[in-house]
Amino acid sequence: MRLRSLLGAAVGAALVAACATRPVEKPAQPAQPTPPVVTPEPPKPKTALEAGVALAEPQLMSPEQAARALQAFRISCPVMQKRADGSGLTSPADWTALCAEAVQVQPGGERAFFQTRFEWTRVGDGAAFATGYYEPEIRGSRVQSAEYPVPIYRTPPDLVRCTRADGQTGRGRVDESGACVLYFTRAEIEDGALAGKGLELGWAADPIELFFLQIQGSGRVKLPDGGELRIGYDNQNGREYVAVGKLLRERNILPPGGASMQSIVQWMRAQPDGGRSLMRENLSYIFFRELTGPGPLGAMNVPVTPLGTVAADPLFVPLGAPIWLDAERDEADGLWVAQDTGGAIKGANRFDTFWGHGDEAVRIAGGMAAKGRALILLPKGSVERAIARASVARAQAQP
Repeated sequence: MRLRSLLGAAVGAALVAACATRPVEKPAQPAQPTPPVVTPEPPKPKTALEAGVALAEPQLMSPEQAARALQAFRISCPVMQKRADGSGLTSPADWTALCAEAVQVQPGGERAFFQTRFEWTRVGDGAAFATGYYEPEIRGSRVQSAEYPVPIYRTPPDLVRCTRADGQTGRGRVDESGACVLYFTRAEIEDGALAGKGLELGWAADPIELFFLQIQGSGRVKLPDGGELRIGYDNQNGREYVAVGKLLRERNILPPGGASMQSIVQWMRAQPDGGRSLMRENLSYIFFRELTGPGPLGAMNVPVTPLGTVAADPLFVPLGAPIWLDAERDEADGLWVAQDTGGAIKGANRFDTFWGHGDEAVRIAGGMAAKGRALILLPKGSVERAIARASVARAQAQP
């Protein structure tokens, strides 16, 4: 019994020792997913030359569209022959012969002029996006009152171009220490940063109406006596433009494709603060001047043409050049002329179509958001030179 007990104890001790020295197996860990390989996007082109240009076939247009485009083109010609072309596609002298010929075009010959006397040109892949703008009419007065409390400001004298401490040059102001700093934001201006300085051109009845007039860039202030004050863009505070419709889409407040101007206004008016906080997210603020001649005026300082003018990015389109659009919204199809620019109109083939004023203009422009394709009409010979310049620029950029 004793031996059996000793043997049993020895075997037990051996088992305990074996258990003590055997490595403890850890539970299997789930395989870690391989992080995805992120390929950085190539830098976006900064000019039409970087985007690339190619010749394309002339397209059809209606006689009415051609007539409107010719009128706008003629108005633009004096400026085009003096203004440097930031896109690199043309020089002022390229337009001289076409502008002289445009004056001689007789009624009925407008389509032939555009189809035969220009090089139809694609920038990049030609994929376009078009929105719309119009000349708003808002309620206002030249005198402040309880009914008209919202100031409409002219350009303040302390808004200057200067170089800040970070080395950036742009619109700003010089503070008490002599340093260049960013100019006041929309919220700071609305809170009284410019009050009491005699800068008011007039007074608006509704801050939302004035906000959208600032986005459009010009408009008509309907006065209590039945008259009107016509105002146009004069300057901007240099702060970032933020599209409030995009914010509402990103926050799933308005559906994709449903952020029309009308739906944005409706949402603003339903808020307890009247949409004030949303408007303040757009830091940009526009200053106006009174217009007494024909207008409204575009970026070329010439009157824009309803159903004939588009705003474009001057780094991709020579201002004054005819533009052909084929869009998902048929109203935007046809021939236009690039006579204007806009804070949100950036990049190749991005256009903002002008529809004039009145209820129909508000309806079409407010809902315009259409994909499509675009071509630019350029003087003959300019495309070949542009392609050569683009090739040289790419070669020089190589390390």
